Amino acid sequence: MYRARVIPTLLLSQRGLVKTRKFKDPVYIGDPVNAVRIFNEKEVDELVVLDINASREGREPDYEVISEIASECFMPVAYGGGIRTLEQIRKLLRAGVEKVVINSALAESTEILTEASRIFGSQAIMAGIDVRRGLLTGYKVVVRSASVELKHSVADYARILEGAGAGEILLNNVDRDGTMAGYDIDLLRLVSGTVKIPVVAAGGAGTVEHLSQALNDGGAAAVAAGAMFVFRGKHRAVLIGYLTEAQKKELLIRKR
Repeated sequence: MYRARVIPTLLLSQRGLVKTRKFKDPVYIGDPVNAVRIFNEKEVDELVVLDINASREGREPDYEVISEIASECFMPVAYGGGIRTLEQIRKLLRAGVEKVVINSALAESTEILTEASRIFGSQAIMAGIDVRRGLLTGYKVVVRSASVELKHSVADYARILEGAGAGEILLNNVDRDGTMAGYDIDLLRLVSGTVKIPVVAAGGAGTVEHLSQALNDGGAAAVAAGAMFVFRGKHRAVLIGYLTEAQKKELLIRKR
């Protein structure tokens, strides 16, 4: 039996942590280093940290903050936001990050995936795909905080990124972000059935059952969640947590 990775996702905004809903209305969560220390105690599998403003503002990653976070982490950490060059990736890996998540830059060229995979290894390179679903238009790939729509179909785009050298895909449904209503299983099936590299589900997790559905019905290799691990109760009080040991055992159901 195999237990898939369950990955808390932290959103950086001006050196603090926030949580969005459908990529809008960020709510302040707290200090990133304090959150990391709690996750250390909870023995989380892995951590994803995303700067939600870097690409939109056209700036580089905040290496000082990222270094502080990485130095506190007892678990592997992936970082995304504002990554456009190989030198930036090199700086991030030197700062202690084990993986980088490249998203908006891929709308212009996938060459950075190919070169980064060749130099640093595909295991260190994750491609981010953000998706929205229109009532009449179906799934659309979006970038730059969902402000720009690409012409590629989701399946074609996933194939392109796999072929360019991505080691994993972080697949996020923007309309599920922060809702805790469950993952988009149809989207997960579409992408996981298209590519051979691991697909990490994001956007919508609220329960252990949602995690299980993404793994068993959606074909995800791992699951990422934000609101599920920072909010509690119907009033969404801020309380950082993780799976209990009993909940972890519930996920020992996906066979490889």
